[in-house]
Parts: sequence; structure tokens; C-alpha cells
Amino acid sequence: MEQNGGGRKKREKPNILITGTPGTGKTTMASALAEATQFCHINIGDLVKEKNLHDGWDDQFDCYLINEDLVCDELEDLMEGGGNIVDYHGGDFFRQRWFDRVVVLQTENSVLYDRLTKRGYTGQKLTNNIECEIFQVLLEEAKESYPEEIVVALRSDCIDDMNSNVATLTDWIRSWSCQS
Repeated sequence: MEQNGGGRKKREKPNILITGTPGTGKTTMASALAEATQFCHINIGDLVKEKNLHDGWDDQFDCYLINEDLVCDELEDLMEGGGNIVDYHGGDFFRQRWFDRVVVLQTENSVLYDRLTKRGYTGQKLTNNIECEIFQVLLEEAKESYPEEIVVALRSDCIDDMNSNVATLTDWIRSWSCQS
């Protein structure tokens, strides 16, 4: 691999981070995009459970306490090869050099509320996630953690949005591959 002007190693295929508040459709879209592009879909939540990359369970928020260092160590070699779609509700701890596009999915609050309540979210967990979306916390986090030119916000309210997003990103991957 040769270096490009930004100091990043140029891969044959790009890596994409799909992030957003829980319930915005990250896993559904990442799976559809992986199928359309033959890229590898890496669901960080599943990886953490399968490989035991956590420091225990958080009873208050009903989730694992992710060990970010262990996750990054696990991903290092995979990410260098390119062709990965990483799906996680945050992204500020990943290595900046890993990603060529960072997608933040955004969902209208009433749609998100319905999705989260169907998942069984209640109380503080539900409130925190809705507020996170209202205040665009993950979009701001992405813009602070990655070069702004690689961060894009995409609407994710319905299946038509997802299909459009998959088409847009598939086209972007094709154009990225032609430039390398």
C-alpha cells in the first residue's frame, strides 16, 4: 500500500463507519450495504459479546461496558485491509485513519421513539437516546473525531431512506475505488 497525500495508507477498498443513535437503522443499513457491495459487516455490539471485549455489564443502561482498547486491538488488522462496514452507536474511540467515510444516520424523533419502545427501551435509557438524537450528539461527535469532509448525515426514517442511502453509498464506493 502506498501513502496518499493525507498520510493515510491507500487501500484497495474503503472502510465505512455507520453510526447513529440506537434505533436509527445502523445494523439494517450496514447489512444491506454489505450485501450490495460484498464488504464485511462488523457489528461492534456483536463483536464485543462474541469476543468478550468488555469490562462487565451496566445494569443501569442494560448493556456491556465496552473495552475500547480491546475492540481497537481486535479490529486493527481487519481495518488495514479495507472493505469493511463498521456499525456502532459511537465512533470517537476508533482510529481516525481506519475510515474513509463516516455516516451518521438520523431519524425523526417520533419514529425513533416508536422504534425504541418496540425494543423495550424505557425510563432513562429511552430518554437519553431520544435526547441524544434531538441534540445531534453523534453527528457532533463524528465531526470532532474525523475530518469533516468524510462525515455525512443521512436520513433514516423509512425503508425508502435506507434503499436510497445504500444506493448513494454504493455509488460512493464505486467512485472511491476508481480514484485509487
